[in-house]
This record gives sequence, structure tokens and C-alpha cells, in this order.
Amino acid sequence: MSTGAQKKTYFDKRKEARGKVSSGLTHECGVFGAISSSASEPGNFEVAQLILVGLEALQHRGQESGGIVTSEGSNHFHIQKGMGLVRNIFNGDNIKNLVGHLGIGHTRYSTSAASESVNCQPFVVHSMHGSLAVAHNGELVNCASLRKKVLDRGVGLSTHSDSELISQALCLIPPEGEVDGPDWPARIKHLMHLAPLSYSAVIMLKDRIYAVRDPYGNRPLCLGKFVTFDGENTSSPNSIAEGWIVSSESCAFLNPMQYMREILPGEIVEMSREGVKSISVVARPENKSLAFCIFEYVYFARPNSVFEGQEVYTVRLRCGEQLAIEHPVEADVVGSVPESGNAAAHGFSRQSKIPFGELLTKNTYVGRTFIQPSNRLRQLNVALKFSPISTNVMGKRVILIDDSIVRGNTIGQIIKLLRKAGAKEVHIRVASPPLRYPCYMGINIPTKKELIANSLDCKELAKEVGADSLQYLSVDGLVTAVQRDIKDKGNDLGHCTACLTGVYPGGVPEDLDW
Repeated sequence: MSTGAQKKTYFDKRKEARGKVSSGLTHECGVFGAISSSASEPGNFEVAQLILVGLEALQHRGQESGGIVTSEGSNHFHIQKGMGLVRNIFNGDNIKNLVGHLGIGHTRYSTSAASESVNCQPFVVHSMHGSLAVAHNGELVNCASLRKKVLDRGVGLSTHSDSELISQALCLIPPEGEVDGPDWPARIKHLMHLAPLSYSAVIMLKDRIYAVRDPYGNRPLCLGKFVTFDGENTSSPNSIAEGWIVSSESCAFLNPMQYMREILPGEIVEMSREGVKSISVVARPENKSLAFCIFEYVYFARPNSVFEGQEVYTVRLRCGEQLAIEHPVEADVVGSVPESGNAAAHGFSRQSKIPFGELLTKNTYVGRTFIQPSNRLRQLNVALKFSPISTNVMGKRVILIDDSIVRGNTIGQIIKLLRKAGAKEVHIRVASPPLRYPCYMGINIPTKKELIANSLDCKELAKEVGADSLQYLSVDGLVTAVQRDIKDKGNDLGHCTACLTGVYPGGVPEDLDW
């Protein structure tokens, strides 16, 4: 282990570039792609508008920047990218310029490079074989070694973004060579062997899109289709597809888009005007298990998204039920820290028979709370974001359900608000286990030193934040809640719990120092 006086690793520099957030987790990115089918009438399938709607539905996955790239079937790509929310980047004028029958889009939170316009995705590369655009969600575990491999080939890199690295790595000729031009599926397979995790990516050429998910299945990706309305404004599962779509989450498949299935771990899916076909499934390294990020269920995903055949909301409900079984407490009302704690609170209420009530209302127009220079400013930021509902709090013993506790900065301020509103007792129940380890696979979790669970146990933390009691859901309890109703369990079932247990699916890179 290196000390503060030693040279910083490549991962250290990447983490520093992200910027600090005072509380909570910051996460990932959202990717979306669409292509019209040969059955689509000209003008009926507005790709840019469809991608824009998809990105708006994925806005929760990243709010720092966004971008769309489209093609009319030529190597001249139309590009629009910018900083901020999707609705602030795109307008009637620049959307009109994004013409074409295929395109990909991206909404970003920085996980591997600074929040700057140069790092906005999708990345576009112009090669001797034509144009290539890439949008990706995740973080390459072995980015340093892959970066060196690309640079050794004489390729220049202008950013520290993994997406640019993927774009340039796809320009490498695979070991078996090529005949009659580039073999893009072979190049994608070569990349997947060089970098087994963590990513879900959409890769656009002039006339097709490849949807790619890493062999561990660490990041989500799903496939859908676009169909026309029938006379009753509903769409039949057997309707002819006017186009094909791919998205980080199924919540982006708004009517008349239809969810079809998840992209399999390691799968390469090709989308063209002629249809959709699975090209290949790249196997994981020997003796390695699936590692779908369990925090997609806990925190990141929209509650109406579907993973592994189950809706996220139902999993969060079960987490609340399990939490009530593991850590019961006498109280008058159960509520949540809105909004990701809502389902777990309903589950806790259902299991414990303690009535559910709204304890806090959330100001949805307040963005992320960055580290403030004084305690007074931190208190004001929390008070601006959350307000107690006195009718449900005054004189009552309350159980407050939160989805997770990271640094512990926010929960203490919320408890003060509830006490001020007249709460007799405040019991905190956390619908996930203690966060103890950082993530290097696309989630901006702080260092071990910053994670409050590494310095205070439950009793100490309760005292620190002013709660009458505080308990977490166990790791086994979380895994049970997630896996209980997965229909096809088989031998190929697994979830990444590295941030909870320190057991990383691909091991810890040699140049990573925590």
C-alpha cells in the first residue's frame, strides 16, 4: 500500500477529477440507441426525437452532460453534445439538425474523468474505415493497461474518458487479422477480452448499431422495439417493428416502445435496418461468477425498471420487509427519506403492521448538494431539500427508512428537522447493508476513510446523528430480497456486492490504491 507521500496512481488521478459530493452516491450514465427498420415509412420514425425522449427517461442516471449522434447511412455523423440536463442541451433547432435513421445518445455523470465538455459522450472517431461513435456506462477496471496498449500503437488520446479509450481500442486489429476490411464483431470481441468489465455500450457505425454488455453483466442493458399505434392507441406484442431500440433501463421504453429482453452478459447484439440478431456471447474468465451491480436495485434504477425478470420496486419492497424482520422496533408511524426509500418503507410497514405515513416532503427542484464550507450552509441545503410533515410527526415515535448511508452528513440534519417538528423518538432503518468499500466499476463511492460505516458502528452512528436507534439490512438479507423471485436462477446467478463486502468480481487492479 502506498502512502500519501508516494506517487499517485492512475486511479487516484481519475477519482480526483470527479469532484466531491457532500452526501449520497453519484452514479453511472445512461445509454440509448435507436434504428428504424426497413418496414418504417420515411418520416414516421424520428430517431433524434426518440433518443431525446429516452435520455429524458434516463436522466436519473446522469445529470452533468448529454449528447446525441445520428447518421443517414453515411460516414458523416450529426453530433450535438453539451453540459447540463438533457432538456437544456437540446432544442427545436439543434434537434432538427440531427437527421438520420439511426443514432445513439448518452446522459452522463462523471465516473472516470472530469465534468468538462471535452468528456461529453458519445465519442466519435474518424478512421480509414469510416466513422465510429461510442456511448458507454461503467468504468473499465484495467483502464491503465488498456490505455498503455492503445498508446503503444501510436494512437493519441485527448481525454481520460473510458469511452474515448473504447473508441480507439476498437480501431485495433484483432490477433486473428482481418480480410476485406474491418470485422467489427471480431474487434468488439477483442476489446471484451482485453477489458472484461465494467461496461454496457452502444457502438454506432454508418449503418448499424452494436449493443454490448460486459461478460460479468455488471451494468444493465436491454433491448426493445418501436411499434405504431393501432386504432385504440395500444400496441400488440405481435406488431411489426418500425424500429429497434436499446437502453440502460426498461423505464425508457415508453409507449409505443416495447420491452423485449435484457442483453445477456457478454452478448454482442447487432441492430440494422433488416432487424436484430445476436452475434456472439463472450464468456467470462474461468471460475468467475456473474456480477450484476446489486445497487441498481437498492438505489440507482427507476422503480419501474425491470432487471432479471423482476421490477425494481418489488425488490425494494422486499428489502423493507426483510429489514422489519431483522430489526423490529416499536413505533407509531413508518416513513421514508424520499424518494428511493419509499418502496422499502412500504415493505417495512406491511411486515411490521405499523402504519405508513409521509414524514418528509422533497423539493424536487433542488439538485445535488455539494460540499459546503460551513455547517450552517449544510443545514440550509438539507432544509431546502426536505421538509417535515408535522401532522405525521408531532408527538410520535417514527421509523425513518433510508436506502443507504454514505458519509452520514444528510441523515443527521434530517433527524434534527424531525425533532424540531415534534418527533418523540426517531429510529433509523437502512434498507441496505453498510457501505464499506469504494467502487471502481462506474459508481462514484467515496474512499474507505470517508465512508461513515468504517469509523462508527450502529450504536455510535445513532449517537452521532441523534437517532434513538439505527440498524442496517444485512448482506444476506439484501441478497435474499434480490434473488428470491428471480425465475431462472440456474447456475448463472450472481450479484456484485463489492462495496459491501470488499469482494470484487474481477479482483483489484494492481495500480489501484485505496
